[in-house]
Amino acid sequence: MKHTYYSQRKGTNPNQGGLTLADTTNLFLRRYLQMQDDGYFAQAFGFECVDEGHVHGEVRDVELEVLVTVRKSDLWPPDKMASQYDEDDLFDLVEFLYQHVSEPIDGTYHSWNNCGMHWHTFNRTSGQAKFRTMVNEILALYAGPFELTEQGEVLQKPEAGFESIFAADIPSKDASVASRISSAMLQFRRHASSLDDRRQAVRDLADVLEYLRPKAKAVLSSADDSDLFNIANNFGIRHHNDKQKTTYDAALWLSWMFYFYLATTHYLLRKIESGDAE
Repeated sequence: MKHTYYSQRKGTNPNQGGLTLADTTNLFLRRYLQMQDDGYFAQAFGFECVDEGHVHGEVRDVELEVLVTVRKSDLWPPDKMASQYDEDDLFDLVEFLYQHVSEPIDGTYHSWNNCGMHWHTFNRTSGQAKFRTMVNEILALYAGPFELTEQGEVLQKPEAGFESIFAADIPSKDASVASRISSAMLQFRRHASSLDDRRQAVRDLADVLEYLRPKAKAVLSSADDSDLFNIANNFGIRHHNDKQKTTYDAALWLSWMFYFYLATTHYLLRKIESGDAE
């Protein structure tokens, strides 16, 4: 069981709600440098040797690679630039490093002047797994609700209690339905998603429900069926006219509707796939 310290129990800890961006960035930088020292970026970025100087890895010019792929010129090297990072910068760097980390498996020790290990065998999958664990342990301490996924994207964490529905397989053999739902989940959770992004995610789930509507009628009462689409059609989601109800807290309402529609979609798909809606 994780120990909770005095000021945390008392509620007076200055970081009770999570670490600041500056502290989170500094913590990430120190963990990254530890992994670098341990050889986790030697395959991609090379290493230093007392005899040969810098030995190139797969990426000969890391700063150029960052500029070309991330399209930013002020991220590398992190030990010099991290103090200037905003949240987007930090998450861009996390995603970039995830694409280039690999666990050192085998190598030779260069004893001259305690040069250290020269790695030549690596495992990218296990390296990414360890990097992701490290990053998510840090993001769990951050004031913002984010996590690094297996696909290498920093996304907003699901609301507490809804984690399992995001991890669950989409119960449909229809590739277009599964793709639409996956796209909606990704759009809703992306870092810094706008209200329009979230509204589109809700709209996409409503469209999936519309597509399923003929089969869903077998497991929904007529009142439930009507209410499902009344919400989407009359609250500024799918149509735009002067009869729309828009005087609500959009951020809270869209979050509520997204989770409601996502859970309903999973329920209906399971019913349909099991034959209960036939």
